Amino acid sequence: MENKKLFIKRIIMSVLGVVICGISVGMFKFAALGIDPFQSLMSGLDAVIPIRFGTLYVIVNAVLLLFALIFDRRKIGIATFINLFLLGYIVEFSQGLCERLMPDAPLWLRIVILLIAIVILCLSSALYFTADLGVSTYDAVALVWSQRQSTIKFAFCRVICDFICVAIGVVLLLISGQNITEIFGSVGVGTIITAFFMGPLITFFNVHVAQPILGKSKERKNDES
Repeated sequence: MENKKLFIKRIIMSVLGVVICGISVGMFKFAALGIDPFQSLMSGLDAVIPIRFGTLYVIVNAVLLLFALIFDRRKIGIATFINLFLLGYIVEFSQGLCERLMPDAPLWLRIVILLIAIVILCLSSALYFTADLGVSTYDAVALVWSQRQSTIKFAFCRVICDFICVAIGVVLLLISGQNITEIFGSVGVGTIITAFFMGPLITFFNVHVAQPILGKSKERKNDES
């Protein structure tokens, strides 16, 4: 039976990972220099599908949840549902707090906020990946793919998934007739940075932060590292 202290530590890591993730996405939105790839996809879908964003978010995540249940239901757990029901509220709170504390923020400050958001987003992902109590439905796609394709590491699977989301998001935003400024706020430099570096940064935090917290020294069997 798993050590009780270790299990509690895993729960704390999962909850903390989701909370930090929500904070980082709120910071992305505040910076308005491009959001993470999955949110870019959601922005594109929201621009062309005439239903409320909240309802659309649930539908898209339900489809991804079905994918995970079919191919590897072990990726679904406590953290998955915490992410599903809590993340949106944390994002709203984080973005609102930034707007209250830093109204009319200059470009240099928004760039700093963006860079901080990218780092803590990757840290949050590493925490709940390693806790292994379930991941977000989108994160599950790259994890399942990397496991089923033993020749492709997780970092590269994540980069490919991110670029697909960005490409679809941009096309949908263009189809919807949004101007360049609006598109740049959803798919900008922040999106490109995360698409290139999120996979490798998650692996870095997984090896150097998350695994040591649980006392792990060897490479995870799902090849995250």
